[in-house]
Amino acid sequence: MALTYIFGIGKPTAKAILTEAKVDFSRLTDDLTESEVAKIREILEKSYRVEGDLRRETALNIKRLVDLGCYRGTRHRKGLPVRGQRTHSNARTRKGPAVAIAGKKSVKAMK
Repeated sequence: MALTYIFGIGKPTAKAILTEAKVDFSRLTDDLTESEVAKIREILEKSYRVEGDLRRETALNIKRLVDLGCYRGTRHRKGLPVRGQRTHSNARTRKGPAVAIAGKKSVKAMK
């Protein structure tokens, strides 16, 4: 489970890494020897893109879409959902908190 705290590694990838390193899944992080940790680190460095490199690559992919001006790029630029979700209702995660729009003032309120 400790491997899943690394950005870019989920449960299936963590299991694959531990299988390749020949480490038991049920072992705690504190119980690992230095050689096992070194082997896991080596596998990560040679086979997987994680943390900063992965974040940088994702940011560059989004920047490329925005620069192209394609549909997905414009959705990213406007801060709207990119993958076809509806925006009339929902989409609060991408759009941010709801902002009230002032309506017309009634005639009674003006008097």
